[in-house]
Amino acid sequence: MRHSIRLVLIPVVVGWLLGGCSEKIEPKPATYSQLLTGTDKKTWKMVSLQVIDDGNASSVIPVAQLNADPCVKDDLLTFYADAEHKLEASEGATSCQLGAPDIYLTDDWTIVNATASITFYIPLFDGKYIATIKNLTATVLTIELYFGDINASYRVTFNSTTSK
Repeated sequence: MRHSIRLVLIPVVVGWLLGGCSEKIEPKPATYSQLLTGTDKKTWKMVSLQVIDDGNASSVIPVAQLNADPCVKDDLLTFYADAEHKLEASEGATSCQLGAPDIYLTDDWTIVNATASITFYIPLFDGKYIATIKNLTATVLTIELYFGDINASYRVTFNSTTSK
């Protein structure tokens, strides 16, 4: 009888001890900031633009086909994961001014997760804008810029080029 109790009791106690010690690992989804910056910094390049006018969307226009200064169309934006949320705008392959430094602007960026809004400098529009994040993955950022006085918006897509 004692032997039977031991045979039943020992595996139950061992199972309870081992089962109670395991920690349940919950995956933590990446935040907008983590997707935007990577662990240290991430560089993005604008690849397309779409105009949405009065609810009607144009076809997606590759940046290379835009009627804009070629030296601006290939500019790069580097978002840093530091406490200051540093942003650097730099020349792409086509420089606007010969001999000028590659990094022509240092600013900051902000994200509000609750409203999926992002504020940052956009080279093509030569200014800092508030936009709505439509899609953000580790490699693609799509934002939409709204203008209060007209019923139109720009949907802009960036692809990441480097990440550290």
